[in-house]
Amino acid sequence: MSERLREKLSILADAAKYDVSCSSSGSDRKNTNKGVGNGHHSGICHTYTEDGRCVSLLKILLTNHCIFDCAYCVSRKSNDIQRAAFTVDEVVELTMNFYRRNFIEGLFLSSGIFKNADYTMERLLRVVKKLRLEQNYNGYIHLKTIPGASDELIHEAGLYADRMSINLEMPTETGLKLLAPDKSHKDVIKPLGFVQNQIVQFKEEKKLIKSVPKFVPAGQSTQMVVGATPETDKEIMYTADAFYKNFALRRVYYSGYIPISNDTRMPVLGTQPPLLRENRLYQTDWLMRFYGFKVQEILNDANPHLDIDIDPKLSWALRNLQHFPVDINTAPYRMILRIPGIGVTSAQKIVQARQFGKLHIYQLKNIGVAYSRAKHFIKCADTPFQMKDFQATQIKAFILAESQSKYLKTATNQLILFK
Repeated sequence: MSERLREKLSILADAAKYDVSCSSSGSDRKNTNKGVGNGHHSGICHTYTEDGRCVSLLKILLTNHCIFDCAYCVSRKSNDIQRAAFTVDEVVELTMNFYRRNFIEGLFLSSGIFKNADYTMERLLRVVKKLRLEQNYNGYIHLKTIPGASDELIHEAGLYADRMSINLEMPTETGLKLLAPDKSHKDVIKPLGFVQNQIVQFKEEKKLIKSVPKFVPAGQSTQMVVGATPETDKEIMYTADAFYKNFALRRVYYSGYIPISNDTRMPVLGTQPPLLRENRLYQTDWLMRFYGFKVQEILNDANPHLDIDIDPKLSWALRNLQHFPVDINTAPYRMILRIPGIGVTSAQKIVQARQFGKLHIYQLKNIGVAYSRAKHFIKCADTPFQMKDFQATQIKAFILAESQSKYLKTATNQLILFK
């Protein structure tokens, strides 16, 4: 690798680290024609930094030149930073060389916008097209959609990428206008809707025609920056819920804002990123997608913010003690899912195991239930006491006293800015 290419890689990989929406799963692309890579059998390996950010893919920007001046973005045009841009051939060369050396399992390619949206999108398209058609690369590719790019370019890119994503940036239009007046959520909604319609159309064609090209087989995702503007958790999760429903997104990512400037509209330099808040948002997201919770049950006008000291499921349970204790041996599956300390796998095992007899405490522990937490909300064959003897505040105090969460040691001073 030349010294100049190494320098570009250093600049553009560093610039890409703020985008957390690079998780990769769900692709069933297989190795064909004795090509290179396989997005199906190997899956895509993830590694995460201590703060939870994915670093496993070759995660780079095509360029960090940008015509926009978004206050929250390190690549904004007014920022005095070192700039660089890869050529199409350089990205292809890097990807193939790294893949052959087993350094990476796939490519995550995003870009600042230079000249205009179509000019940038056309170069991103050329990268994925070369990898697929000339290098016969069958590994995973996550490609960013450029807001404002033409439908024709997005359509063609979707034929080669496994996943496409476009960042919502701020959770609300008001927040976006505050920090990026030149942008609008409409610029994101249009391509998201276009890609979603194309995915549905290709699926419908597949029912009638045996051989139909793949189109974004791993679906779409988006990302919101959390903590740069004063949205409530309710506003953030209501936005996520709407985008899940309207565009069938695979994931919504929540990226805690890392202060990068002295702009007085945002948290000052040195403020810690809101990692605990970010974690609570992901937990809420999980409850909505896998535990049958509606977002209104967790966040509403009476509870616009998530509790920092306890997880959202425990918080909901303490506000709704009238539903507890739940009899593990008779309750429906959907209610078992709502018990703090019981995950999806444990709930499934409980339903299967109780067919052979009433479950006891030792069996629940063997199944994997976090009994020290769940015991306040359940009844089983040998339950030693009744939960009605305790108030919500007492139960919370018992659980916190036994908790060893690493997050409780994390400062949360960023939230103070908006009080």
